Amino acid sequence: MNEIRNIYCVGRNYVEHAHELNNQVPTSPLLFSKPTHSLVKANGEEITLPSDRGAVHYEAELVIRIGQPYKKGMKVDELVDRMALGIDFTLREVQSELKKKGHPWLLAKGFPNSAVLSEFIDFPGVEECKKSNFSLMLNGEQVQLGTIQHLIFDLQTLIDYTALHLGLGEGDVIFTGTPQGVGKVSDGDELSLLWDAGKLGDCTIKLT
Repeated sequence: MNEIRNIYCVGRNYVEHAHELNNQVPTSPLLFSKPTHSLVKANGEEITLPSDRGAVHYEAELVIRIGQPYKKGMKVDELVDRMALGIDFTLREVQSELKKKGHPWLLAKGFPNSAVLSEFIDFPGVEECKKSNFSLMLNGEQVQLGTIQHLIFDLQTLIDYTALHLGLGEGDVIFTGTPQGVGKVSDGDELSLLWDAGKLGDCTIKLT
């Protein structure tokens, strides 16, 4: 994971996901970040998550990697060199309490092993990417299915907005948002991340 610098994430970027959690659909990208300590590979091994802070929810996402420093006017296909699938693990009850208090989400989103990444593959370009789906399998059953065609804020908007407000450079990654179907993980669950029918990563959950 040494090539990864900043980890940016986008909340509520699919309409149905916003609705399933009874959240308003945002009018501009809802950005947050995760520390590098949250990174872990989905390489078939166990991923340890906390069991003492309420439910841990999976949120599968398409993740893009920025290949060069951003300059205003640059297009997605110029900037993005690699892509992966990821899981934004969330302490849902912690997040709900933070939201009630108007506090940042960091404690619910930034804990160790909360940013799971599959292997990276070459980014095929926006138009080709739109032709494919990503999915999350939980113990062999599909629980999430998404395509960037259904993003509220498309990849270009996410990149421009992130660069304007936070800066964007080589090695930064963006978790682009999760589709509907998020849910709780249990000890021993097996998760697999698929790009169309091809598996890019998998892991087993260990709650401690």
